[in-house]
Amino acid sequence: MMYYLNTTDEYYLHDQHSLNWELTVCNALQSDESPCRKALRMNSSFGFQLFHFLNKFFPFSKLNTILEVGGGFGYLMHDFLTLAPSLNATMLDISPYLLEKQKQSLDGWNAEFVNRNILSMKISELQCYELAILNENIGDFPTLVAQSPDDSLNNSLTRYYLDKINYFQDKYCLTLPARENINIGALEVLDNLCLAGVQYIYLSEHSCEATLPSSIQPYINFPLTGTPERITLKNHDEYTVKFSQLEKLARAHNYTAFRGQFVDFLPLNCSDRVLTALRLVTPFTDEQEIIQQFVYDLYKYEYLILIKGGQ
Repeated sequence: MMYYLNTTDEYYLHDQHSLNWELTVCNALQSDESPCRKALRMNSSFGFQLFHFLNKFFPFSKLNTILEVGGGFGYLMHDFLTLAPSLNATMLDISPYLLEKQKQSLDGWNAEFVNRNILSMKISELQCYELAILNENIGDFPTLVAQSPDDSLNNSLTRYYLDKINYFQDKYCLTLPARENINIGALEVLDNLCLAGVQYIYLSEHSCEATLPSSIQPYINFPLTGTPERITLKNHDEYTVKFSQLEKLARAHNYTAFRGQFVDFLPLNCSDRVLTALRLVTPFTDEQEIIQQFVYDLYKYEYLILIKGGQ
């Protein structure tokens, strides 16, 4: 099978407005006046709600070192450090622009900022972290796309990742079907974190395996493709993630895995206002359009919580 390698490196390295064009779930909940907050049972930020959810799995009061990869504007980590000020954070980001935004958000907190690609880090460099957070970004990592131009194999990085297919299949018995897009970068990052023995790991992204409960199916819909799909964004493409492969990889490293959707920790408030917005084929207002997209994301995003050796 022929592939080409999709990467987002150039976009995040050189686009001075990277992420301004994307309304992540974290960003959507940042403002106190966000209409998205009105769609939830709890009126609070993403980081606040995620922290209290993860605190059921991770002993934040006993943790010291936390690594966040691709921390956006720093909103999530600001909430985490507010709630657990004893944490020492490392913000790792490929984007100089976003790293500067994180410095502004985390001014005065215990944080250091590293302008580097997680894929360039050695396993030994990851061993000092007790918790790793990768929120809404693993679809940015290199993806082998199963529709290749003829010259795709003339790229050394593509050949490197093609060799990784055999590595993951042989070492971890992963099934990486031909003619299917492969989240090869996400697999490599998770493999390295597990090999480093990071005790606690949280990952999230748009999923190609997400499902809808029957109660919400009359209002929103997305196809269950089971294979990573292209998401076309400004000046770059990302891919949805096949979480079953990541979960199997983590379990092979003796991690206990908990998997679910954002709606688990961002429970929906099914008020008349929200249901009215969801029923509309064409929204009448910007707020209704925002709510439609936001609720879609609550179900389309999956998370994976990993604990080395279990509890």
